[in-house]
Amino acid sequence: QVQLVESGGGLVQAGGSLNLSCEASGRPIGTYAMAWFRQAPGNRREFVASITWSGSITRYADSVKGRFTISRDNAKRTVSLQMNSLKPEDTAVYYCAADSKPFGLAHPINQEYDYWGQGTQVTVSS
Repeated sequence: QVQLVESGGGLVQAGGSLNLSCEASGRPIGTYAMAWFRQAPGNRREFVASITWSGSITRYADSVKGRFTISRDNAKRTVSLQMNSLKPEDTAVYYCAADSKPFGLAHPINQEYDYWGQGTQVTVSS
């Protein structure tokens, strides 16, 4: 089992920045692809960013490309999402997710991730 806990959400003005962190406990996540998804009220959960076990491949939704950066520290069992130039449409609950199949390719597909955190709220005011 893997437990994921997100932190770093909050209220920020448009144009501002936030850094989300996901801390994993339980099994080591060193061989797992990790991802961030988000869900706004009334919307489906959508892919934001993902990273392979080594960090050699990162993927981003078109809506966040150039503004968000995903990274990981396997020794600390953490995954981060640096969010810059935030927009009101980035407002959502952000979820950290882990794909426990070893050495996965971090595909931007909900169903490939089998461990999820509880989420952290990000609100961007205009």
